[in-house]
Amino acid sequence: MAGFSISHWSILKETPSLPIDEPSHTAVSAATASVEVKIPAPYLASANIAVEPVIIGKVGMDILVPAVVTSPPGGEASVVARASGTVIRVNYLLGDMVRAGDVLALIDSFEAASMSADRSVAMAKVELARKSYAREISLYQQGVTPRQDMEAAKATLTVAEAEVRRATAVAQAAHISDNGNSVAVVSPINGNITTEMATLGAFVEPQAELFRIANSKAVQVEASVTAADSRRITAGNPAAIISATGSPLSAVVHSVTPTVNGSTQTATVVLKLNEFQSLTVGEGVQVRLQTHEDERDGLSVPEDAVQNLNGRDVLFVRTAEGFRAQPVLIGVRSGSRAQIVSGIGAGEQVATRNAFLVKAEMNKGAEEEE
Repeated sequence: MAGFSISHWSILKETPSLPIDEPSHTAVSAATASVEVKIPAPYLASANIAVEPVIIGKVGMDILVPAVVTSPPGGEASVVARASGTVIRVNYLLGDMVRAGDVLALIDSFEAASMSADRSVAMAKVELARKSYAREISLYQQGVTPRQDMEAAKATLTVAEAEVRRATAVAQAAHISDNGNSVAVVSPINGNITTEMATLGAFVEPQAELFRIANSKAVQVEASVTAADSRRITAGNPAAIISATGSPLSAVVHSVTPTVNGSTQTATVVLKLNEFQSLTVGEGVQVRLQTHEDERDGLSVPEDAVQNLNGRDVLFVRTAEGFRAQPVLIGVRSGSRAQIVSGIGAGEQVATRNAFLVKAEMNKGAEEEE
């Protein structure tokens, strides 16, 4: 995890610290001095050290579970051939950005010609039916023909108009070209082409998948939890998504399935990101789900952020050049979070995941000075 050399990290300052009060007291003394270690910013990513703010809120039972990034409904589309035929043009390549309505490919199809002909015949019939109906109305009003003839002409027109609507809908659904000889393969959404199976000159059958398009800006995260845990999670609960880069992303629980999967015996929790983040569909992540059991008000941090340095609980506060050890008083530890009674303020950026690496370097720096 930390395969790089960190021997050149340096201790900036180390001054004697006064012992902090026992947890029964109300605060950490403001005169408490701190130890600071210099860590170049590029090494944070290499060592996978995460930095998160101290938050204000409820400290409840947290659940840390694996999850996967998926596309929400409407975020991914499978584009298929609407008719059989030969691919005569491919307009876009794998990875290209497309917009809804763009023609991805053209298929030369006998079925297209048939659908186009059906539409033309229907339109001719409806035109003839309109003229016949107009003539019958005129003859009826003159008393030349009975009412039954006029009503029969009206029924014929109604049938012809219905046939036009059907033929037009079929042609539009198949994206028949203007010349009536080919079928257009059209993108239904904005996004990037993630799969392309259209080959120039290849014969395709109806409903054959030719492209798959995904909108990278429309993602959700699905986490699997046990049946017992699913009953402790409700829509609207806050959550954090831990990606491979180590940066926590703010999210909220969108929904929880009321049943479990028969094979995995887990329920699915769907999370929505509070703002757009660069996540890739199919990417594996971890999710920290907050429940509302035994909640307590106060400041809180992930439990991994709390380290014991020289017999004291400390948090490593981010500075301009590294981290500063800040003694704190810890309250309740619940799940994977710890309540901070005193010693630090809300919003302070502290090392969370792999904070023990910062502690190890501080200890090494102290030994070198001795």
